[in-house]
Amino acid sequence: MAELRYVCAVDLGAESGRVLLGCCDGARLSTQVAHRFPSRSVRLAGTLCWDMPSIYAEILVGLRLAAQMADGPISSVGIDTWGCDFGILDARGDLLGLPVHYRDSRTDGLIDEVLTHVSAEEIYRQSGIVFWPFNSLIQLRALALQGSPLFREGHTLLFTPDLLHYWLCGVKGCERSIASTSQCLAVDHDTWLTDLLSSLDIPAHIFPAIIPTGTILGPIRPEVAAEIGSQMQVITPAGHDTISAFIAAPLTSPDDAYISCGTWSIVGIETDAAIVTPSAFASGVMNQQSIEGRYSLPRNNMGLWLVQQTRAVLAREGQEFDYAELAAMAEHATPFRSWIDPNDMRFYAPDNMLATVQASCMESGQTVPVEVEDVMRCLLESLAFAYRTAIEEFEALRGSRIPTVNLIGGGSQNRTLCQWAANARGRPVIAGPSEATAMGNLLLQLKALGDIANLSEMRQVVRQSSELITYMPQDPDAWNAAYRRFQAVTGGSKTAG
Repeated sequence: MAELRYVCAVDLGAESGRVLLGCCDGARLSTQVAHRFPSRSVRLAGTLCWDMPSIYAEILVGLRLAAQMADGPISSVGIDTWGCDFGILDARGDLLGLPVHYRDSRTDGLIDEVLTHVSAEEIYRQSGIVFWPFNSLIQLRALALQGSPLFREGHTLLFTPDLLHYWLCGVKGCERSIASTSQCLAVDHDTWLTDLLSSLDIPAHIFPAIIPTGTILGPIRPEVAAEIGSQMQVITPAGHDTISAFIAAPLTSPDDAYISCGTWSIVGIETDAAIVTPSAFASGVMNQQSIEGRYSLPRNNMGLWLVQQTRAVLAREGQEFDYAELAAMAEHATPFRSWIDPNDMRFYAPDNMLATVQASCMESGQTVPVEVEDVMRCLLESLAFAYRTAIEEFEALRGSRIPTVNLIGGGSQNRTLCQWAANARGRPVIAGPSEATAMGNLLLQLKALGDIANLSEMRQVVRQSSELITYMPQDPDAWNAAYRRFQAVTGGSKTAG
């Protein structure tokens, strides 16, 4: 048996973060959660911010626990997070203020303001990224309009994983995949869009060099090593969690699609080149840089955020359910009664998700779901149909049939959603791995360390290490008829970007 290699992945999501210990023997990769913690945010003077110092402190706790769990030295650690949010350092390298949460209201209405300066089509042609209110470009424009002192005092902008890597090892730079989410990077090379930034009064000098995915940054700082009781290298995985997840999607064909299902449902394909055509723009397709010169073309869809926030409302009303219970309840509800467009921006950050879902159904003249099982049926069917819409648009964009869909991430454990996704599109759905993001993170570190040669070998390790479940389509006539009604009610669940 090959010598065991231990590496750590820090996977930060919008609700929680985890530190995982990975162990690879060259053929199989196993993971253990060393520490789980909330991704804390705090509202300060009306602005929703990430409590990044507390998140960093939790990461150190996790690394210390992982070092105690490992049966040998840990070679490296890498961090992946959500996209677009950032911190700005001064000339001394100190953080200027807390990074602002992407759901903060400071960007409300700013997409229209930005488009008075440059057209959406031109920005898409240059960056390959469609518009969402949380895009880094929009957040930076908000700072410009505020006359923020961050631009006067700022020296270096670092996206969330880059900031945490800097605190661990002292190296500043922006990892390629996370930078490509920002709408500030050229779609086809590692160049910041300085003319675009200048036109929006955003100082280009704060943007540092691009760091290739899978770069060994160097050892952790001595004081960090002393605190966690271990020494290790810092390696940049794909800093954007979606790209790390897609790298671990065990595709059986290059024509397959994948869905990374969690708080968001990111539907995508892989290509050898960026696609910035008018049809790609109209479909809300983004171009994000992956590895080996490849691109991931994801399309944002609201995901299990809909269920999470509805569950939170029910809990406030004294009705406590776990996610498995909610999925089981949906299966016993009457099918095809009401739907929402999951990508309607009213569901982005509502005060009461349940009431917002019911209001949407009422406005569209449908049966209003009242019982919990009917609400869950509405949400999960709507997500499955939204996946079909996205997959059909990718088939039209590529000009070929997508034979199989690989559903990865936490949502792969929702058997109801997986089966309904297969039913809705009439394609097999392969579910798993549920830990795709962490596995992609770990595998990229192993590649940087020389243990794995390429993307093909990474995916072979995933297949050998994971329990994958295949869901075959059922009841095609009923689901096809329901999908046509869904389209009529919702307009086909177009992306909000």
